Amino acid sequence: MGGMTSRLKEPVLPAYQSGAHRYDERTRVFQRFREEIVEALPLRPGDVVLDVGCGTGLCFSTLLDRVGPTGRVIGLDAAPEMVTVAHDRVDRAGWDNVEVHRTPAAEARLDVTADAALFCAVHDVMQSESALRTALAQVRPGGWVAAGGGKWADPWLVALNFQIRALHAPYVTDFEGFDRPWRHMERLIQEFQVHDLAFGTGYLATGRTLAGGSGSGAGGGTTDRQASNRTRPNKAGALTHTP
Repeated sequence: MGGMTSRLKEPVLPAYQSGAHRYDERTRVFQRFREEIVEALPLRPGDVVLDVGCGTGLCFSTLLDRVGPTGRVIGLDAAPEMVTVAHDRVDRAGWDNVEVHRTPAAEARLDVTADAALFCAVHDVMQSESALRTALAQVRPGGWVAAGGGKWADPWLVALNFQIRALHAPYVTDFEGFDRPWRHMERLIQEFQVHDLAFGTGYLATGRTLAGGSGSGAGGGTTDRQASNRTRPNKAGALTHTP
């Protein structure tokens, strides 16, 4: 597995093109989970945050609440229509410390080193090891990373997984890796942990960039497979694995 190179997946799907102006409305049901993923980042006033696959900027407001007026939010997205909507959001809000770039994650090059990175509902990016490596390289060593999105429920929950497929199909290229969307990231960051959201239909992963830069051989952590069945309920229907 260590020598495997994942194929680059960062296409622009119709939901991110002609559907860009309806994206906020169609995905409003996920907003509380977006906020929980952002809240998993231990941000401080003045921090610079990279929002990878920022889409229309639905996480900007929550990120700005954390980094304050002296902080900076940098959004990246490959879809020009989504970037246009994000720019409109920034202009309407009058945010002068938010910038949005039409850039695939695999081509990310910042003029500043970020303190943290967010990967929210970006399954295709999560399945590209090269895109993850490039994005994580923009974050300072030891910087915090949070990722989250949808995933398959337990395999015997056939009807539920059918609904999950219908819900997420417009927003992913395919469902490769949808059982463990974090499979590449867990090898690229340290102190990795992953928890269930929405009773197993979503996940929240956190960790820190490696001291020597992003590379293979992460420094341990806890995954769902390693955390056994010891869980406690969290807000928004999450299940948090305890060590």
